[in-house]
Amino acid sequence: MASGGGYGDPNQKIDYVFKVVLIGDSAVGKSQILARFARNEFSLDSKATIGVEFQSRTLVIEHKSVKAQIWDTAGQERYRAVTSAYYRGAVGAMLVYDISKRQTFDHIPRWLEELRGHADKNIVIILIGNKSDLENQRAVSTEDAKEFAQKEGLFFLETSALEATNVEAAFLTVLNEIFNIVNKKNLVAAENQGTDNPATLAGKKIVVPGPAQDIPAKNNMCCRS
Repeated sequence: MASGGGYGDPNQKIDYVFKVVLIGDSAVGKSQILARFARNEFSLDSKATIGVEFQSRTLVIEHKSVKAQIWDTAGQERYRAVTSAYYRGAVGAMLVYDISKRQTFDHIPRWLEELRGHADKNIVIILIGNKSDLENQRAVSTEDAKEFAQKEGLFFLETSALEATNVEAAFLTVLNEIFNIVNKKNLVAAENQGTDNPATLAGKKIVVPGPAQDIPAKNNMCCRS
């Protein structure tokens, strides 16, 4: 399991860098989720994201130092040209909708299709129903979202960036799963190489292996409530 870790020590040795992308419609709270995780902040007058930005936070997972590089992009159509570069090298994705706006959930299959069209097939994905603090305006039931997540093999959590509910848990779910996949790949590589050093991925940006490489299938991934 990951420990919360600080918000970045410049002198810390980094064992892994994991790129995670945030996707979903405009105004669902992607930037707020990022601000809450990276800096533990929330801004009531958040402006729309222009283009692409990313922030990092370093955590410790099983005694290894992991730098989570979280990328945030505008949900507006006019920025779609950034797509392929945005997804390149991503090992995790957070698919975000607003529980109080049904349309943002109805667009999730389109976002998922785009993600799967551009990202590595082994990418770890979590579906996030943000703004759980707006329970009295709820337009998407937890059951609907959970059912979709199970059908598509995604993790799932409802979050509130405003109240800091489940934001940390959502990121740690993704980062722990990526870490486990990379660790298993290291073990397989070590077995295949005999006495060679298994820690060949240490300190490098991790790209989850493609179809030609041996990696455990994630088909048995359970849906987290």
